[in-house]
Amino acid sequence: MPKDSLALEGILKYFYNLKYKVGNIIHKDSLDMDDDDRQEIASVINSAKQKKILIIHGTDTMDKTAEFLEDKIYDKCVVLTGAMVPCSIDFVEATANISTAIGYMLNCQKTGIYIAMHGLVDIHNRVFKNREIGVFQQI
Repeated sequence: MPKDSLALEGILKYFYNLKYKVGNIIHKDSLDMDDDDRQEIASVINSAKQKKILIIHGTDTMDKTAEFLEDKIYDKCVVLTGAMVPCSIDFVEATANISTAIGYMLNCQKTGIYIAMHGLVDIHNRVFKNREIGVFQQI
């Protein structure tokens, strides 16, 4: 497991029956991501043989990445999640969000780009980050 994935591994170790492969693609704050980074993510997803993909993403631009992927990914269920507070400060929020995302992804019967945050999962354009109260909500 790559060093950058230690927090994720700390969560995934409790998914005893889950087979997964972790890939580290972009190593920067989501505010610093651009469309070249998003294209790299799309290329990795499209070249993956897996049909169900979980992306751990910074919450500031998660919606931009999801929107970008919508026109580039057609045959997979892609779920984006993250945490408002870093794992090193609040391990519970990250664990809850990743667990929700994995549960949805494993049972996903449709292709599409989804966001899983704060107990909800929906197609990406129906979820937004309410910056005033600091949670993701449905439109």
